[in-house]
Amino acid sequence: MLKILVPTILLTPTPLLIKKNTLFTLTTLYAMINALLATQLFHLPMNTGTSLINQHFFADKTSSPLIMLSYWLLPVMIMASQNHLKKEPYGRKQFFLTNMVLLQTLMAMTFFSSNTLMFYILFEATLIPTIIIITRWGNQTKRLLASTYFIYYTTVGSVPLLIAILFTTNYAHSNFLLYPMQKMSTLGHDMLWMALTLAFLVKMPLYGLHLWLPKAHVEAPIAGSMVLAAVLLKLGGYGIIRMSPLYPKNTWLFYPVVATALWGILMTGMTCLRKTDLKALIAYSSVGHMGLVVSSTLIQTPNSTPAAVLLMVAHGLTSSMLFCLTNMLYERTNTRTLLSTRGMHSITPPLTNFWLIASLTNLALPPSINFIGEIQIMTTLYNWSPITITLTATGTIISAIYSLQMFMGTQHGLLSKDSKEVYPAAERELLILALHGLPMALLTINPQLIL
Repeated sequence: MLKILVPTILLTPTPLLIKKNTLFTLTTLYAMINALLATQLFHLPMNTGTSLINQHFFADKTSSPLIMLSYWLLPVMIMASQNHLKKEPYGRKQFFLTNMVLLQTLMAMTFFSSNTLMFYILFEATLIPTIIIITRWGNQTKRLLASTYFIYYTTVGSVPLLIAILFTTNYAHSNFLLYPMQKMSTLGHDMLWMALTLAFLVKMPLYGLHLWLPKAHVEAPIAGSMVLAAVLLKLGGYGIIRMSPLYPKNTWLFYPVVATALWGILMTGMTCLRKTDLKALIAYSSVGHMGLVVSSTLIQTPNSTPAAVLLMVAHGLTSSMLFCLTNMLYERTNTRTLLSTRGMHSITPPLTNFWLIASLTNLALPPSINFIGEIQIMTTLYNWSPITITLTATGTIISAIYSLQMFMGTQHGLLSKDSKEVYPAAERELLILALHGLPMALLTINPQLIL
């Protein structure tokens, strides 16, 4: 594990030491080398449950796919941001890349953490680079308002989490994240369960606590949207999974939370049907997909956790790819409105192919990795309560409708008059999309790498 963490920490000051002409090239290359080093986690002896454990850090089959996802997307985010930063001064480019590398380092250390208090500190530390990305490099006028929403929602949810962690640590005389606290179930504190869960439900986010997410996505630059959708939302699901040994098993509060998550799948799907802003549409789609993850992690059946991790990885790749495609359209047309981006297939056929792949995976077309994750979650929810199939199946149908509507609205129809001078796809853009499609194809062929 030190072979992975040490290069990651050393990468943080790298953008400050690189010469101007090779800033993006060398930073991307170094990040890609770290991503290849992180693939060693596939070879851990997972049959023992927990691997490479020491006093502070560990990795297992739950954390390693999310760690590799965060490593893999860092060089992709750097490449996707080149066009956005081309007019920025050299010092600001250095600051941006340093901030991105720092955020990725904090996310990786959060997934590696084996200490509850350290996990909380690193979990909240990811907030700072994210706020900087949104407020400093966001193009829209309401980016400060979006950051305010983000700060208030996450802070209000995290304070009860800190109190609950300190309480459980004092009660069990241990701060090990995987400590089997069977004694906690005898306490029967419903408020303890809610305190341990609230911060992660906000981070996911749960429907009803999601208002910060569309605002943050719309105002953030492409790198901010990618990291929010692909990794930062997954910290919520990972936190629920890790804190599950601390939960009082006799609480009744998780029933309304599961019901709210399932109801949110329908409500966000209906919202997506009437959205005209591509970024907002993808953001609300993420809330719906995370509703499945929330339900799967809370019921705590043997098959629900691997299915939730699988869907988190699949959604991370798919949503990141959709945001990249949206940004490529925005750079060409200076708009994200569906009606203004129609007819792109006649100018950018390669991008149309990737739009089709991303849309089909977003609607969970068999045999994609998204389909495997969703069908397993639907099966576990049905075994837990048969009535859930009504909400999950209806949500799947709505997801298919708005995904196809998104594809048809951007690629088909007559070309807008404002899009006559749209340039074709560049090699850098095709490489970015290929780096999303490659792991999606590999996981579709062999989902046992995660399950």
